[in-house]
Amino acid sequence: MSVVDVGAEAPDFELRDQRAQSHRLSSYRGKKNVVLVFYPFAFTGVCTGEMGAIRDDLTSLQNDETQVLAISCDTVAALRVFAERENLDYPLLSDFWPHGEVARAYGVFNEGLGAAERGTFIIDRQGVIRWSVRTSISDARAIGDYQKALADL
Repeated sequence: MSVVDVGAEAPDFELRDQRAQSHRLSSYRGKKNVVLVFYPFAFTGVCTGEMGAIRDDLTSLQNDETQVLAISCDTVAALRVFAERENLDYPLLSDFWPHGEVARAYGVFNEGLGAAERGTFIIDRQGVIRWSVRTSISDARAIGDYQKALADL
């Protein structure tokens, strides 16, 4: 499995968020850039820290021009509790079933772990991946890198 390359069209998907609302990536085409953030598990230390950092800097990442979509293989119910507990008011999408299908399409599913690895993709309004980063499971990503990538679009 390989990660989709910068310059490639982003694989489309439709997933439900913590409120059971459906989100289709292609629905943002022509309207907004998308910051697509894959993370392993809700309620774990590094993931909670990353999702909190996005929450704390949300206005610089999600606005009239850009939408944040965070994806894990947790269930919708687990994501609802996680969002409520951590006061996360952006879409947390469930890639639970078929398990990890979207993470696989982006090349960030870890078969041994049964979860997404840390991978972020900046997708422009035309649906093209313009920037990406992957880190190890134990290493948080830097919000400043997302902000710079968005500024460079």
